[in-house]
Amino acid sequence: MTQHILQGRSEAEVLWFHRRDTLKAAAAWVAMGGMPAAMAQQRSNVVDFVGDILLNGRRMLPQQTVQTGDEILTGPASRLVFVIGNAAFHVRQNSRLTVERGSTINTVSLLRLLNGALVSVFGRSRSRAIVTPTLTAGIRGTGVYTEVMADQGGRTYFCNCYGLVNLVAGENRAVSEASYHQSFWGEVEPKNGRLLTPANAINHTDEELEFLAGLIGQRTAWQIAGRTGVKDGRGYMDEQPPEAHPAMPR
Repeated sequence: MTQHILQGRSEAEVLWFHRRDTLKAAAAWVAMGGMPAAMAQQRSNVVDFVGDILLNGRRMLPQQTVQTGDEILTGPASRLVFVIGNAAFHVRQNSRLTVERGSTINTVSLLRLLNGALVSVFGRSRSRAIVTPTLTAGIRGTGVYTEVMADQGGRTYFCNCYGLVNLVAGENRAVSEASYHQSFWGEVEPKNGRLLTPANAINHTDEELEFLAGLIGQRTAWQIAGRTGVKDGRGYMDEQPPEAHPAMPR
């Protein structure tokens, strides 16, 4: 297990993929053939379902399908893992997420996270976005972790775990190109005149990203490289000075 730091989250939340039922469900999904087979067989795209979840305001059933245009609300001790097109998602407990449609019903154009936390892995495609109360992230092919801190007035934590992301918070912009966890805060109020600031890597693990990447037949940047890096939030395999972070003032 790779090192991880928790801030307001429990071990159980970040080690969800260890459950035997979850591992069996993922193995069955991959063996079935993933999303194309699910569509052909008219099967659910939900890989893992735990607890009380509302889908478009109604209690969700395990065999239902999540579609673009849907709103997901997870309760305490609940979570939902699903795949749409070439993207895989894990919605953590106490989260509110809207999945907006792209060019087809099986293409996600935008994820709107109002509260809670979301782990996402995207295959390569045209730009997609994640929007929170304080931050917008334009996504290419990448793996990311997003969390809206309700106890901090909606402050957003965002980690570009690997890949290319364009970030906007107020008038602040940054291009994040990361190989190993480049982390940001989308601030509610400016800090030293900035709404986009550097963060440490918190509340998510390498294994979560690897699990989701496997659902869509992909590997993370560190799996491809055959090694992990320095998990300090700066985004690189090797140690870098603080000034290397793209949210640092130039």
